[in-house]
Amino acid sequence: MSETTPEASRHFIQQIIDGDIATGKHASITTRFPPEPNGYLHIGHAKSICLNFGLALEFNGRCHLRMDDTNPTKEEVEYVDSIQEDVKWLGFDWGTHYYQASDYFARMHADAIRLIEMGKAYVCHLTLEQMREYRGDLVNPGKPSPSRDRGVEENLKLFAQMTKGELDEGSAVLRAKIDMAS
Repeated sequence: MSETTPEASRHFIQQIIDGDIATGKHASITTRFPPEPNGYLHIGHAKSICLNFGLALEFNGRCHLRMDDTNPTKEEVEYVDSIQEDVKWLGFDWGTHYYQASDYFARMHADAIRLIEMGKAYVCHLTLEQMREYRGDLVNPGKPSPSRDRGVEENLKLFAQMTKGELDEGSAVLRAKIDMAS
């Protein structure tokens, strides 16, 4: 904990980090600010920048600036430049920790295939409306998708079709096989 900040005035995130560092659970922290470069930042983004970069600064950690550039039809260099300028204007610096999600597409694709092969992910054909109906809430567990128990080979085939653009956009998503009761 900071010498100048009394315990009572520290918010819950600071208190959790204080505890994790004090017990040795973590030696330092790493945070990130992942904007989509498809428009200018607003006050909510500024709050997130101040929280994430501020915590990293307070705890001698680091904050990654990672552009979530996964929708190339809506992204522009102008917005990337503007985001970087805004972070600096707020008094923060990402140093060498600047990344673009698109740089990791090959790795994410390979990881997705590995999760399918391990039986931990599947291709789901529920509509957005159906997904909402199947999703659980605080008191009711979710229901498994009818696609959940499809075999690994078929999921691999469907995922390949998804990545090649052979399925209608939005007609299938890759989902993790999570515990539907939690």
